[in-house]
Amino acid sequence: MKIRPALAACFALVLGAAPLMAQGQAPNAGAAAATAPASAAAASVSSSGASSSADTIPPGSVITAANWQSYAQFMPDGMAALFAGKYFWKMPADVRIEVGPTLVRPLPANYLAATERYAAQVKIVDLPSGGLTLSNYHGGLPFPNPAEPNMGWKILADVWYRYVPHLTVDTYGTACGQTSYGSISCTADELVTRQLSYNTDPGVPETLPGSHDNFFAEWIMTLEPENQRYTASLVLSPTDLTQPQQLYAFIPSLRRPQAVSPNARCTPYPGTDLTTDEYRFGFNGNLTDATVDSLGVKKILALVDMNIPDKAFPDGYDMSLGWALPSWGKWQVRDVYVISASKLAAQQASYCYGKRVMYVDQAFFSTFWEDLYDKQMKPWKFAGFFLATTDVPGVGPVNSSNRAVEALWDVQNNHSSILVDPSLNRPFYVNEQAPDEYKDIARYTTVTGLSQILR
Repeated sequence: MKIRPALAACFALVLGAAPLMAQGQAPNAGAAAATAPASAAAASVSSSGASSSADTIPPGSVITAANWQSYAQFMPDGMAALFAGKYFWKMPADVRIEVGPTLVRPLPANYLAATERYAAQVKIVDLPSGGLTLSNYHGGLPFPNPAEPNMGWKILADVWYRYVPHLTVDTYGTACGQTSYGSISCTADELVTRQLSYNTDPGVPETLPGSHDNFFAEWIMTLEPENQRYTASLVLSPTDLTQPQQLYAFIPSLRRPQAVSPNARCTPYPGTDLTTDEYRFGFNGNLTDATVDSLGVKKILALVDMNIPDKAFPDGYDMSLGWALPSWGKWQVRDVYVISASKLAAQQASYCYGKRVMYVDQAFFSTFWEDLYDKQMKPWKFAGFFLATTDVPGVGPVNSSNRAVEALWDVQNNHSSILVDPSLNRPFYVNEQAPDEYKDIARYTTVTGLSQILR
């Protein structure tokens, strides 16, 4: 999801309770194989539509509640649990997953060129805390072909630095929470994300003026309900990974922004199941605080190139789970890395999750699914990320663009959340498509800019 989890921490701390994501060599940017690591390229589809791997699901297959067990090997653990009916949240009786061909798109040419130019010089640095950080990163994938040692951490670093357009504007995103009694409450927000450093989009400086040594900025302002309108927040992620994120909240009644402790990472956004660390579609934590194990590679079903529902939740969803309908698009069998991320031992006692199992696409390093466990290593939440492809000006179609539907199912507290960006066919802008007002870097990436909301 976007910045909503960070806003949650701001609300919780400032307002109180509120209603209701061995280093290899750089790939050759000019070669067809540069679309993904070799293991991912093997799963691509030929022009005839036939997969190059026999260990897959043929296009045209339909998965239902009656035959799902035949396809369980292609599901994340949480998805299989929903089909098995182990919890309150379970697959609808009429669930229908239609499988299409797998399409592996090349990464943007400039992003691949930066990978080729810089990846070989990226180094992992050991920290006194026992964590890891990077040196000599300047853009692209830091680890285009992640391998041991530290393979899991390298994959997570690739997730952090995966390609997204340098500017995205979601003019109307919604977040809806649902209880086990069927009660639903929603909020609507305006969201602006901007990559400030390591840019590779054509015509964009690698480091934007006024970046103040920040890598990424996420700005959000509530639009609905009316009694929360203009409440806003800003999250700044420094280029120095050892520095904590900076979180700020703007409270309309106070008419000024306030700093929020970055340690409040386990407080959910009001009415939903997302914490700060689920931002950016699966991971918004600090890489230097993470210990990450590689669990291997796997082929899983994922909804890529999806059609975002044009109706307000729950219309257009397979209820009561809020699952994807066939109208959302065909599912693909994707090659993924499976990693398990936890906090360093010294920080585990004060952290909510025991581990975060992530299913990461090998071609573009976005997360398709996560299984979140509590401190006793019992399943707590399942998160699905359904991605919409965006045609970025001067770049082409990309899978990771902040346009998506994100769903979380809390199987311990019988609560769920559906987040849609954008909702109801509202405008969504990327890069130069954005109206001029959104190109004001200071307004959307600085604390001073938060103060301008009611002016």
